[in-house]
Amino acid sequence: MEVKELSKTDLSSNPVIGQMMLNNHEQVVFCNDNLTGLKAIIAIHNTVLGPSLGGTRMWNYKNETEALNDVLRLSRGMTYKSSVAGLNLGGGKAVIIGDASKIKSEALLRRFGKFVNSLGGKYITAEDVAMSSRDMEIINMETDYVSGLPENMGGSGDPSPVTAYGVYVSMKASARETWGSDSLSGKKVLVQGIGHVGEVLVSHLTKDGAKVYINDINENKIKEVANKYKAEFIAADKMFDLDMDIYAPCALGATVNDETLSRLKCKIICGAANNQLADETIQGVEVGKKGILYAPDFVVNAGGIINVYYELEGYNRERALGHAEKIYDTTFNLFQMAKKDGIPTYLAANKLGEQRIEAIAKINAVM
Repeated sequence: MEVKELSKTDLSSNPVIGQMMLNNHEQVVFCNDNLTGLKAIIAIHNTVLGPSLGGTRMWNYKNETEALNDVLRLSRGMTYKSSVAGLNLGGGKAVIIGDASKIKSEALLRRFGKFVNSLGGKYITAEDVAMSSRDMEIINMETDYVSGLPENMGGSGDPSPVTAYGVYVSMKASARETWGSDSLSGKKVLVQGIGHVGEVLVSHLTKDGAKVYINDINENKIKEVANKYKAEFIAADKMFDLDMDIYAPCALGATVNDETLSRLKCKIICGAANNQLADETIQGVEVGKKGILYAPDFVVNAGGIINVYYELEGYNRERALGHAEKIYDTTFNLFQMAKKDGIPTYLAANKLGEQRIEAIAKINAVM
């Protein structure tokens, strides 16, 4: 996908469309409703492969610029994620601005559902940070363009097990590339963020014989997971100094930045979080210089989008897990591609995603 070169003047005079042009976004929809307090942004990056699908995230952003940057970056990631996973989906994402504990309501979610519906299926929403299957039920009252619904409504329910399984097999592929064996037995793994996905990942790692360290802001969750899986808690101010084999970021993004990367002592970065690199063009190169193998996040965490994709076809958990298992081969082959072409792994992943989109775009052009 060709990306237009923009000057600082272009961006300052066109702060929204200029940002869209940087990565060739198709459409951005700003949603406002004074009555419910809804302030949201829906970003559609690319629909060459199919309708854009991506979760709705509710977050108390500092300002609209921060929210816009997040939704643009996340929607682009969804395009590549679906493409590399072999799904007939494009990339989209939505953010609702505000503290979920204070402003989330049925009225707000239903109003958001009306905005989603107005796009006529070009964007399909799903669950993300601070959103739940119950929230998807409410949004579904106003639009059919919703995935991640509860099982009793014909949906796929919680996608976390499939997401976590994809991370686990990707981690094994990374181990094979690094140590010549995909066994994780005896490997020291730090799982940062032990929500639904993180906890299931801890379960897989424990069964495989790994030594698991955990970090999270939820003290009750830390105690529960530590006791259940015999994992060891590491404080936030010490985790980047831990002598470990694998760092698995499974919370919010940008934890791999200039400051943390200078301290990281690991051989592999492989986790479920989106946008793990603060700046892929900087840290994506620096990880390699430090001898760290980075498994690109949108390849690793594709289990979630795979899971909801099969919901659109008539859900079957075994089919979803079977497709997620292919993430192992995708990850390993991506490493070979990066070595062959002499490029960072993040760039190889982007290239892999773009190749499929460009090929299908050519087919569509002649039909």
